[in-house]
Amino acid sequence: MPHSQTSAPRDSRAGVRLARGASPWLLPTVATAAVSLLRARRSGAAKAVAVPATALAAGMLWFFRDPEREIAPGRVISPADGVVQSIMPWKDGRTRVAIFMSPLNVHVNRAPLAGTVTSVEHIPGGFVPAFNKESENNERVVWHFDTELGDIEMIQIAGAVARRIVPYIPEGTKVEQGERIGLIRFGSRVDLYLPEGVEVAVEVGQKTVAGVTRIDRD
Repeated sequence: MPHSQTSAPRDSRAGVRLARGASPWLLPTVATAAVSLLRARRSGAAKAVAVPATALAAGMLWFFRDPEREIAPGRVISPADGVVQSIMPWKDGRTRVAIFMSPLNVHVNRAPLAGTVTSVEHIPGGFVPAFNKESENNERVVWHFDTELGDIEMIQIAGAVARRIVPYIPEGTKVEQGERIGLIRFGSRVDLYLPEGVEVAVEVGQKTVAGVTRIDRD
């Protein structure tokens, strides 16, 4: 399949905010960096802490960035930044598109279609790497959306590093296509199930951008 869909972010504004749900990780690292920098002139120990603490704080700011996006047209758009890991026909006629998110990707996930959230279910599980087949049994949050294409299922899957999924909206919420719906801390995997008869427009190994890359074909 050709790479006809753009895989470069189209940010509608220059500003980048921080993701909701980042505070438990971000605030302690930024506070440690700030304190160690203030004390570095008077303390050798603080100076030794300042460099790695500042680097870690900068990394956290990068990991939890949440850029504005100009939402692209299309029936189904990518819910996640990442790389298409697999495209698999399902027994019930649907097609599963699995998107692997690395720690360097934006971790905020977006609604693939406009509709109503009919279910948000948290399922406990393990924390094996997201590229491992056994990751299907990992900690996850299963979403169902009532859309113009019918029921759309999306699953946020935790990985070896990502130990917390943070849904932003509850069951019953109406969402616009591309609206922020949740966060997977430090990346992992997002599975999107396309209804029977909907042709996939991406291919394995292709980069995706949440809210920008179109997943289906006319």
